[in-house]
Amino acid sequence: MSQLRDNGVVLRTYKLGEADRILVVMTEAHGKVRAVAKGVRKTGSKFGARLEPMSHVALMLWQGRSDLMTVNQAEVLEHHWHIREDLDRLTSAMGMLEVVDQVAQEDHEDQAVFETLVRALRTMDNTEVDPTLIAPAFFLRVLELEGAAPLLDACASCGEDDVELVAFDLSEGGALCRSCRRGRPLSPEALSLVRRILGGELGGVLSGPPPPGATEVAELATSAMEAHLDRRLRSVRSVAGL
Repeated sequence: MSQLRDNGVVLRTYKLGEADRILVVMTEAHGKVRAVAKGVRKTGSKFGARLEPMSHVALMLWQGRSDLMTVNQAEVLEHHWHIREDLDRLTSAMGMLEVVDQVAQEDHEDQAVFETLVRALRTMDNTEVDPTLIAPAFFLRVLELEGAAPLLDACASCGEDDVELVAFDLSEGGALCRSCRRGRPLSPEALSLVRRILGGELGGVLSGPPPPGATEVAELATSAMEAHLDRRLRSVRSVAGL
């Protein structure tokens, strides 16, 4: 039996018994963990509002004989109120949580994914930043961290680098030329935008209104992540009616 302290982002919760709730949390130093928050559903619970999905929290956890840890203390570091008050931001943020829940391994540290999620939620909570490309950029970054970043500088199928790239298919590895094209069409504006996002220019991309190709990139990045996970992102598609 042991006690540990860690910071984490609550990914999702579900009910346990009449008053408890199980949390799935992406932590900084211990990867994805599951913990019981006892009595959290009772009126007046000291943990109630602190342990909702998206909350960035400092936790004290107790590991007993059970596979589930127990939450002993919880302090909110970031609530992300602006996300919760805006349906578009909320939908995008829930998609990011769903992705992390799928890619993170239990009890396996992945600080890069954790820090990427924290930064993305912080940016999403900033009402001065348009939310259109925050989640798509997050998806592309996670694909990069997973070793599945799309090839964008040459045809992913034939390898030619002196050709126009006009399509995108993650199963082929990225952008495709006219001779090899399959998957979805890819406009020059969208190709340039994805290159900028993965090339370290995300700050510039998000500094103003959505640039040309933003809607296309949003759908492309979502579909690419779904192909990588081999499942649809329910939190995104259910709201979109897809």
